[in-house]
Amino acid sequence: MKAIEITRPGAPEVLRLGERPDPAAGPGEVLIRVAASGVNRPDVLQRAGHYPPPPGAPDIPGLEVAGEIVSGDAPAMARAGLQVGQAVCALVAGGGYAELCAAPVGQCLPVPGGLTPVEAASLPETFFTVWSNVFDRGRLQPGETLLVQGGSSGIGVTAIQLAKAFGATVLATAGSDEKCAACLKLGADHAINYRTQDFAEEARRLTGGRGVDVILDMVAGDYVAREVGCLAEDGRLVIIAVQGGVRSGFDAGLVLRRRLTVTGSTLRPRPVAFKAAIAASLREKAWPLLASGAVRPVVHRVFPAAEAARAHELMESNRHIGKIVLAW
Repeated sequence: MKAIEITRPGAPEVLRLGERPDPAAGPGEVLIRVAASGVNRPDVLQRAGHYPPPPGAPDIPGLEVAGEIVSGDAPAMARAGLQVGQAVCALVAGGGYAELCAAPVGQCLPVPGGLTPVEAASLPETFFTVWSNVFDRGRLQPGETLLVQGGSSGIGVTAIQLAKAFGATVLATAGSDEKCAACLKLGADHAINYRTQDFAEEARRLTGGRGVDVILDMVAGDYVAREVGCLAEDGRLVIIAVQGGVRSGFDAGLVLRRRLTVTGSTLRPRPVAFKAAIAASLREKAWPLLASGAVRPVVHRVFPAAEAARAHELMESNRHIGKIVLAW
């Protein structure tokens, strides 16, 4: 099969189209003929040498795919209601930038009706991440307020739409007026340009001084202190990336007085059973929203798989709104 290889840690040009032996589906897995592969920030980190794949995962980058099941563990597939020839999308721990990809049955979901393979490939990583962190870990409830940092990112556009669909008020930050407008178009109640406004002051102002209930943070670093300062009583800060640095200082007294929760998670190294439980929740609660069009994929640009380096360049430029996808 053809696959995108990382020839050495470095800039986007270290990605190249090569050939690898075809993988096989192991116990509890299916083999997918990949039509499209989603591009995500962890892929960029892996390429640069900062995010190695977990033990047992392929060294080929790529955490989400869409395509057709060509073979697999028949009993496991039957239990999951899947079959050979079915169009699915899947979350994987690696190996997604390839023509064939093995995926755990529990991490596969049927392609929602009406979606193209490219649109379907843009779903798993962001939907699994948002569901696990905003709804499971962050416990966002209808009527509460969510602040999404980086609202125009792949994670951001998913968080905005899902939170609105489940009855929350959404504030989103973005780095330009164009990106703020995109957040509002997707349903955010307010968009804050973090380059020209203090997001913490705006969050407090927009909530009448009360503060927000949940924050989804991909920055960390010095953002954490400001985020703690704009949480409401019993608020929850969920950190899912550290683009602003791993060290943070904040007022621990506020955590005590307001009964705040500061938490975080990474999804890639978690066991299959954990991810399968998220998939089950998504299939029940989020997939109907995709099928009805109430929530929709946001694909910024599609590149031929052989141009993965250009896709990574765009990802690192932060000029995109939504997802970047490779087509095979």
